[in-house]
Amino acid sequence: MEDGEVSETTAQARLQRSLELGYGHLGKRDRTEAEVRKYLAARDVDEASADGALEELERQGYVDDARYARTFAEDRRKLDDWGPERIERRLLALGVDRELVAAALAERDAAGDLDAAVALLRRRLGSTIPATDRERERALGVLARKGYDLELAYDAVRAFCAGQPAEERSPTRGR
Repeated sequence: MEDGEVSETTAQARLQRSLELGYGHLGKRDRTEAEVRKYLAARDVDEASADGALEELERQGYVDDARYARTFAEDRRKLDDWGPERIERRLLALGVDRELVAAALAERDAAGDLDAAVALLRRRLGSTIPATDRERERALGVLARKGYDLELAYDAVRAFCAGQPAEERSPTRGR
């Protein structure tokens, strides 16, 4: 075997190992490109092999940061009542590109976020309308900790206290 053939065979073996590691890491759940890259680096995969493996994983549809961001945002909204700011922070921490995060968050408008925030208050507080400033601040804190921006959280607390139906409320975002 020539030296060129040996190095090509070695490079193919490294790429194959990288792909196998990548498939194994993706077998449990979706991951971002940055998560897979970090995983491969921790297993002493060289950068060229990691790049090749990630390119192949993306081509096959196993790694797709846009899909990951959309799914993550929707799951966190529905399952954990997270607001857009908390979702954004988490996706950026996971290495998702800022434009992909913005696109995933744009799938729900301000009215949808307001409705979700009011629904969260209904679940947390039941039919108890906050009567004092302290109780309203507590309700506002619930929303802020979930990642709703303060302006939207104030609107949600006011709407919850007023007991207005969703179609009569209008969010202040975008004014």
